[in-house]
Amino acid sequence: MNKKMTSKVIRTIVIQAVLVIVTITVVGGAVITHQKYKSTPDPDSTTSSVQDSTSQSTEVTDTQSTSSSTSQQPTQSDEEEASSTEPTYDSNKYPYGYAGFMPEITDTSVDISKILVNGKYSLPENYKPTLAEAVKGSGVMLDYRVAPYYQAMYDAAKADGITLTPVSGYRSYQRQTNNFENRIKENMNAGLDRKEATIKAATVIMVPGSSEHNAGLAMDICSLSESFENTKEFEWLNENAANYGFILRYPKDAESREITGVVYEPWHYRYVGIETAKDIKAKGVTLEEYLGKA
Repeated sequence: MNKKMTSKVIRTIVIQAVLVIVTITVVGGAVITHQKYKSTPDPDSTTSSVQDSTSQSTEVTDTQSTSSSTSQQPTQSDEEEASSTEPTYDSNKYPYGYAGFMPEITDTSVDISKILVNGKYSLPENYKPTLAEAVKGSGVMLDYRVAPYYQAMYDAAKADGITLTPVSGYRSYQRQTNNFENRIKENMNAGLDRKEATIKAATVIMVPGSSEHNAGLAMDICSLSESFENTKEFEWLNENAANYGFILRYPKDAESREITGVVYEPWHYRYVGIETAKDIKAKGVTLEEYLGKA
């Protein structure tokens, strides 16, 4: 009797143990499956996450000029150090905006007599005119539409015993930038901060894109000295330049200097067309005034 009871008890215990093991196995498998299901990313959320990451990477590249989306953001101390040594500005705007220079892009589709290039109206950075030699064999270039008029003026002056040596005609945007940056560095070496150095540099060199030389519409003739006004070459130009479409772009009087924003340059002549040049000379106005943009 006791043996039978013992045998039944053992069988019961074994069966219960097997049931427990099976239950544990089934429940454990379900838990693992559920965990795997939870860890699988949702397709929509993955796309959204990738798009967000791409957008952020693009923004970082645009605003900080980084080449890798994994670059670390600067710490607060890094930002403070950077701002104390170099001015910050929006790279999508004019690069010298930190010094107050924010010219509009000038319209280059109009007749060349009406193209205004100065501190308020700048050429597009990629603007490059078709060029031709101002005087054959000189190597000095002008816009091809202007060059024949300079050659004609040069020849007429030559017949009068005057040589209108072409000193500086077309100047590329990059060359203008190099010249301007070099002047900024000189001013900074003299103790000015970059903003002050830039403002001072702009009083003697036009900011890039704001020089008529960048458009190939102007020529520096014979000299780069104010004493040029005392020469027979200047006297000839003063009398005859308008007949070939050229004007003295930056006159000497204070009112004109205030309007153009440029110091007196007796050597700088800009082509505007014969009729316009004669009209400007007769009226005694600057190009800005003539075009109604003073």
